[in-house]
Amino acid sequence: MNPEATITCIAEYLRDKPGIRALYLSGSHGAGLADAWSDIDFVAVVPEDELNGFPDVWRPAIDLVGEPVLRRVRPGPSVLINAITPDWMRIDVLAIPASQLATKSGKTVLFDHDGLLKRRPEASGSGRKDDARLRWEFEEFIRILGLLPVAIGRKEYLNAVTGIFHLRNLLVDLLIEETGARNRGGALHLNRLITQEKKDLLGRLPVPEPTRESAIATHLAYAADYLPRALRLAEDRGIDWPESFEQATWAHLRSKLEIEPPDAAS
Repeated sequence: MNPEATITCIAEYLRDKPGIRALYLSGSHGAGLADAWSDIDFVAVVPEDELNGFPDVWRPAIDLVGEPVLRRVRPGPSVLINAITPDWMRIDVLAIPASQLATKSGKTVLFDHDGLLKRRPEASGSGRKDDARLRWEFEEFIRILGLLPVAIGRKEYLNAVTGIFHLRNLLVDLLIEETGARNRGGALHLNRLITQEKKDLLGRLPVPEPTRESAIATHLAYAADYLPRALRLAEDRGIDWPESFEQATWAHLRSKLEIEPPDAAS
């Protein structure tokens, strides 16, 4: 069954089910950005006292399109259910009470018995991260960089490779933030979010190997690209740069590993 038929089938099955007040598409389909590789994301509005029973209502709706080979439920103040069918169609639903329905942005109405969504505002702002979150990310990059002597001292070169991937994720987040994209989509939407110049930057960064030399060289390579760009963004946004933390970290790296800050990436 193709995504459009799947969406219609599930929506029609649930439309008159007691306790489901609204069903929306979110994610790529909800924002009109879906492609052949997109998963299907639903948001269901359910009375708070009926959330625990929602998985039992949802199960037969999914079974109509193919009994899942993966079915996973995360309970809580909202209920997230992941499903993957035998042909690897990915279908997720987030069930929430009406009080958690914040904005109408990025959602397509499948049914809405109480007209909830039209009473919600559009999301405000440009889609940028708030300043506190960016400051945290700047500090986190410096913190992970400062852990390099621990990995080297213990000869934990495999863990040093893991550290590099944390730095890479922070760099990717920074490159996306520079674009100001409002609809970022999921983790596998990078191509439409960054420029070719940014893709080339990521492509030329070294691939880490579990050796002392590679760990040091790769950490420095990421620092050379991340820190100057992060500092420029901080200045543009008026965010206080963690200068004392950065300087203490470089002094620490100089003392323990005899390495100096790299020149800014061109």
